Amino acid sequence: MSLPSVTFSDDQATAFDSVAEMLSAAGVNLDDEALLTPPGGGKSGVMAVIGKAGSGKTLLLAELYKALADAGVHVVSGDYESRKAREKRTLAILAPTNKAASVLRLRGVPATTIHRILYTPVYDPEYERIAEWLAGNGERPEIEGLTDEALDRAAGFYERNKSIPGALAAAGLRGSDFITGWKRRDEPLDIGFVDEASMLDDRQFEDLKEIFPTLLLFGDPAQLAPVNQSGSMVFDGLPEPRKLSLSRVHRQDADNPILDLAHALADPQLGFEDFERMVEQTARRDDRVVWGQRVEVDLMARSPVLVWRNATRIRLINAFRQVHGAPETELLEGEPLICDGIELPLKHRKKRLDLEARGLIKGAQVIYLGPGRKPGFSRLHVMGAEDPQVSAASIVKIEKPDEEEPFIPYAARMGATFLHGAAVTIHKAQGSQWDTVQVFAPDIYTAARMGRTEAGQPLWKRLAYVAITRAQERLIWVVRNRLSKPTHALRVNDLRQAPTALTLEAEET
Repeated sequence: MSLPSVTFSDDQATAFDSVAEMLSAAGVNLDDEALLTPPGGGKSGVMAVIGKAGSGKTLLLAELYKALADAGVHVVSGDYESRKAREKRTLAILAPTNKAASVLRLRGVPATTIHRILYTPVYDPEYERIAEWLAGNGERPEIEGLTDEALDRAAGFYERNKSIPGALAAAGLRGSDFITGWKRRDEPLDIGFVDEASMLDDRQFEDLKEIFPTLLLFGDPAQLAPVNQSGSMVFDGLPEPRKLSLSRVHRQDADNPILDLAHALADPQLGFEDFERMVEQTARRDDRVVWGQRVEVDLMARSPVLVWRNATRIRLINAFRQVHGAPETELLEGEPLICDGIELPLKHRKKRLDLEARGLIKGAQVIYLGPGRKPGFSRLHVMGAEDPQVSAASIVKIEKPDEEEPFIPYAARMGATFLHGAAVTIHKAQGSQWDTVQVFAPDIYTAARMGRTEAGQPLWKRLAYVAITRAQERLIWVVRNRLSKPTHALRVNDLRQAPTALTLEAEET
């Protein structure tokens, strides 16, 4: 088996070869495109690549994607699926959240969400000819109303970004021009890669196995298991030969103080006070770690404070709104929200599909851009989504300290429901990353004092590990229950770009 040109560690090279053997058994030979067999002609199976932060899982995923693409495997992105692709070997790269998928896309990996791959857009036949041409399955079309220059713009965009909706938008089309609706996927796919697999519950895992005969999971065993999983993760039950473990010995992670702190938590002798001293000492010598005396309110609009307790989350959210002078009866432009689900009856199934396909799935982080054109509608920016601008019927809930029922500043009769997103629990932060992350340390201390464990590990260590590994560049370990004053008003100007595809209006009928 010839390995990629990147330098692999021994454990990465072993994992690459093991995955290549599984793919070969499924009829995909990474060395020779001519040896690809039709879908369904080989053995199916599930395998997991597991390792802590910095162990090289993402690098391995990216190199396997490149090898499969070079071998002639067609990548299914979720925004368009050619009919001709059904006769080819296909690969879908998935993540549980929009943010996790966007992290992969920034690294050149065409990822989409697990939820999004369940649905496929229905294209207008006229514009489907452009999509087939861009995908390499047809001749350059002649479309009334579109110039050669517009088609050239579409082709140039697709060459750089591999997004059909984005390419059509570059040609001057709106999403409502070329997407007429959405439908649930009727047929299974082929090969699936799933990042952040520690977030999967048993039901999601079973659904994925039905869709993908060949499934490869990438997960971190040190993260928090889903709430309903009793501390276990879906890959824990795989036989040992199907679990490929990576260790952290990679040059690209050298001298990273955030990862050093994360891996120090594996020491069974390390107590909370010892760990805090380690954080404080690290902050003195490296500005990528900050010993924070207060929560920085300016960061909360785009990067939520990570907490353990719901009571802490609600207090911080209300403090954030107070220092910004937010009235109780409405939202300010720029306030962050978290999608808490969609409240629509079964008869509005199509509207639910529309919203979910656009990224409004449970846990999605959005920024409020202002009221929509219709009462109860909001204009929203979905963080991490490929086409982030959405207008949707909204039900916004602002929770209050010591009150059981949330305050609802306004609401549509039905639609997407939102909680405030200036602070989130560490559980809900899994799968997301931000450049700078604030961790509210008093909550971690409370978990340490309670002495709770999860899957044989102290809960506080799992909480701390997940929280600090959400930080890509800078970690702020907040040690006091204080909030800074804002240095500027909430902003949305950097988010007000034109939509790259359709603007959705979920009608209230």
